[in-house]
Amino acid sequence: MQPQEVKALLESRIDDCDFHIQGEGCNFQVEAVGAPFEGLSRLKSQQLIYAALADEIASGALHAITIRTYTPQQWEEAGKA
Repeated sequence: MQPQEVKALLESRIDDCDFHIQGEGCNFQVEAVGAPFEGLSRLKSQQLIYAALADEIASGALHAITIRTYTPQQWEEAGKA
């Protein structure tokens, strides 16, 4: 898979988020920024991403994924905006 394919999958499955994807093959780093992460623990936020990619993980198309999630405020505070 290519980063743009992973991004397109996530965008079609999770609303109100921006995704920044790096990687190649079946190993990717996902940074997700959006309101859906408001009030969620880090674990629950990551589970939201894993659930959106469950079919691709199960098929082996995606193997290793590193996930960082941010609310819009956290993104700005991290200096990434």
